[in-house]
Amino acid sequence: MRLLLVEDNTLIGNAVQDHLNADGWSVDWSMDLESAKLVIAAEAHDVMLLDLRLPDGSGLDLLKLMEARGDATPIIVMSAYDQLSDQMRAMDIGAVDYLVKPFALSEMAVRVRKAARRGRLIRMRNAG
Repeated sequence: MRLLLVEDNTLIGNAVQDHLNADGWSVDWSMDLESAKLVIAAEAHDVMLLDLRLPDGSGLDLLKLMEARGDATPIIVMSAYDQLSDQMRAMDIGAVDYLVKPFALSEMAVRVRKAARRGRLIRMRNAG
């Protein structure tokens, strides 16, 4: 299973990547919006973990782009923004889940697996 991690904090990114690699995931890691856009244009992923505050803009812009493209990749937002309005806005745009930083890596892994199952079901329905 392939996952795209969009996170500019190297401590968080390394911890997430190591944990998911140990869980059997192949992780591609982008540290800004522009590189993430290039990656999603070139390859499909089963799940995306997306930070909202990035050096070149908001992760919400990437959510909007993927929604406009009809991209059904399940996206889990991870952010220090803990206001319910921020969470609802991200989920209204297209995120399937929202993790508030700091979070437990084990919780993140469970949510990633759940999002991957959801994505597989959607692709099966669309194919059949």
